Amino acid sequence: MAATREDRGEAGGAPPRGPSPKAPQPPRFRPGRAWIAFALTLLVINFYVGSRATQAPSRVRIPYSPFFLAQVSAGHVKEITSKGTAIQGTFVRSLRYAGSKPTTRFQTEIPEFADNNALSRLLQRKGVVVNAQPLTTGAPWWENVLVGFGPTILFVFLLFWLMRRAGNVQNVLGAFGRSRARRYQPSGDRVTFADVAGIDEAKAELTEVVDFLRHPEKYRRLGGRIPHGVLLSGPPGTGKTLLARAVAGEAEVPFFSMAASEFVEAIVGVGASRVRDLFVQAKEAAPAIVFIDELDAIGRSRTSGVAGFSGGNDEREQTLNQILTEMDGFDSSTGVIVIGATNRPDVLDQALLRPGRFDRRIAVQPPDRGGREAILRVHVRNVPLAPDVDLSRIASTTPGMVGADLANLVNEAALLAARRNHDAVDESDFADALERIVLGAERQVMMSPEDRRRTAYHEGGHAIVGMLTEGADPVRKVSIIPRGMALGVTFAAPDSDRFNYREPEVRAKIKVALGGRAAEEVVFGETSTGAESDIAQLTEIARQMVGRWGMSPAIGPVAVIPRDGTGPFLPGATEISPDTQRRVDDEVRRIVDEAHQQVVVLLQQNRSKLDALAAQLLEHETLDEDDAYAAADVPRAAAGSADAYATAARSRVDS
Repeated sequence: MAATREDRGEAGGAPPRGPSPKAPQPPRFRPGRAWIAFALTLLVINFYVGSRATQAPSRVRIPYSPFFLAQVSAGHVKEITSKGTAIQGTFVRSLRYAGSKPTTRFQTEIPEFADNNALSRLLQRKGVVVNAQPLTTGAPWWENVLVGFGPTILFVFLLFWLMRRAGNVQNVLGAFGRSRARRYQPSGDRVTFADVAGIDEAKAELTEVVDFLRHPEKYRRLGGRIPHGVLLSGPPGTGKTLLARAVAGEAEVPFFSMAASEFVEAIVGVGASRVRDLFVQAKEAAPAIVFIDELDAIGRSRTSGVAGFSGGNDEREQTLNQILTEMDGFDSSTGVIVIGATNRPDVLDQALLRPGRFDRRIAVQPPDRGGREAILRVHVRNVPLAPDVDLSRIASTTPGMVGADLANLVNEAALLAARRNHDAVDESDFADALERIVLGAERQVMMSPEDRRRTAYHEGGHAIVGMLTEGADPVRKVSIIPRGMALGVTFAAPDSDRFNYREPEVRAKIKVALGGRAAEEVVFGETSTGAESDIAQLTEIARQMVGRWGMSPAIGPVAVIPRDGTGPFLPGATEISPDTQRRVDDEVRRIVDEAHQQVVVLLQQNRSKLDALAAQLLEHETLDEDDAYAAADVPRAAAGSADAYATAARSRVDS
C-alpha cells in the first residue's frame, strides 16, 4: 500500500528529524550596564550645565566711583539689575575701560558706606531702567535635582543593587565583621610531622593533642580534658606556624589560620565580630584547629603602662575580651583547639594564660646541631646534591640558625648553583651561600693600598687574638674583600653548640672584638673609625657581664639590667640608684681597659705572626681556616672551642 504523506513525515504534523533550533531568547536586562549608563548621563548633564554657564556673555568689571557714577551722570547707562550690593547693567553704546575690549555689559559693587538714596535719585533723573529681577536666571528644577542629588541617588541605588545580589542587608553590612581566616582542608596541601624537624621536644608535647583529635572518646571515657589552648612561644623562624599546621595534618582536621593583627580595624567592634565568626566556623567544622599567629598583637597585658598598652575601652581590648569569652565557653566535647604563637610570651595578658584558656605552653627553641642537620635534610629533599656535600659539617658551622635561616641557606645555595650552571649543588655553593647570608654580599670597592694594608692588619688582629686566646671560637675564614657595610670580615664558629658560658669565655669575646683596634695601635700608632661596630659589641657584652650575669665583684649577683629590657641604661628606669649606675659604668670601663691592655701585650709579643698573616691577606685577600692558621704559624689545637655569645660569625666594620 502506498505510503501517505503523513507516513513519510512530509505533513506538517510530523516533526523534522534532528535537533530543533532553540527559540530566540529575549534580551536579558543587565543592571550593571544600566548603572553605568545612568552614571554617564549624570556626567553629561553636569558637563552641559557647567559649559552653558561658562558660555554666558562676559561682563567688564568697573569701579563704582568715579567711573560708574560718571557714566550714569553722562547718560551712558541704559539699564541696571541689582541684587544686594551687586549691580549688572548695559551701556547705551560700547565703551572701553582700562584696556578691555569695547562692550555694553558691565558689573560693579556698591560700597556699604555709599548713599543709596542719592544714587536712586540720580538714576531716576537720568531715566535709567532699574530692574528688581535676580542677576542670573535660575536653572530648571530638573537640572538642580540631577546635579545636586544625582550622586546621592546613584550611591543609594548602587547599595540597593549590592544588597539584592548579596541576598539581604545583613550580608552586605555583616561582611565587615566576617572572619578572614584561611581554611586548610586535610585533603589539600597537607603538612605532617615528617615535614617538621629539629624541634622534637615540641612535637612530643603536641602528640597528645593530635591523639585527642583522632580518638577523643579515649580521653572522655576516663574523664580527661584536653587543653583548650596551646601557646607556642619562641624566637622568629623556629617553625611555630609549620608546627601548628603539622598538628592539623596529623589529625586530619580542618585548620583555620589567621594573624592576630587581622582582627583589629579602625571600626570599633569589628575585631570582636570577626572573633565570633571565626569560632562559629570552627565549631561547625569540629573537630578543628584555630591558629592565631602573633598573638601578642591583641593579647598584650591590659595593665596600664605595660608595653604602651593602656586599659582603655578600645578595639584591641574588646577583641581580647571576645577571645577570652569564646575560649572560656569551651568544653571537652567541642572538638576545637586553639593554638597561639608569639615571640613575646612575657607581655601577654594573664587572663589568657590561666588554666582553661592557653593552659599549655610549649617553648620552641632554636635547634641544636642534630636538629639543624635534620632540618637541612628536609629542605634538600628536592635539591640535587653533589657527593662532596656534608650536611653534618654544614650544620656544625651554623649554630644559632633556626629553620627559616636554614631554608634560606639551601635556597641561596641552589640559586648560586643555577647561576654557575652546575648540575648539582656542591660544597662550594653552600659555603658561598653561608658567607653571603652571615657576612653579606661582596662589594666592588676600589681601596687604596694604604686602606688595604690597614684592613689586613685590622682583620689579622681579630684572627690572631682569636687563635691565641683561651675560650675564643676557632677562626674559620679571614678576608679583606668588602662585604655589605664591612671592608673586611673575620668568620669564626665553634666546634659544638654551647648553652652555658664561663667568665673566661665571655672575656675572650671582648678581647677578640678589641683585636682589630689594638692591631692598628701596635702597627700604625693610631686608630681609625673601623672599630665602631667592635666597640659597640664589646661594650654591650661588658654591660651584660656586670648588669645581668653577676661577673663583677663590685656589683655582685644583682640584676641591674632585667631581662624584659628595662634597666638603668634605658629611658624611664628608676629602680637603680645613681650611685649603682656610676659603679656599673666604672666596672664596665675596668673590664674593657683590662682586656685592652692584655690584647695589646699579646699582639706585641706575637708581632711576627700578625705581620705574616697580614702579608698573606694582602696577597690572597681571603684565607680559609687551614691557610689562616698556617700563615700565623699557630697550631689548630691552641684555639678555644666556646661560643661566648651564641653566634656563628663575627663581622668587623671598617670605614
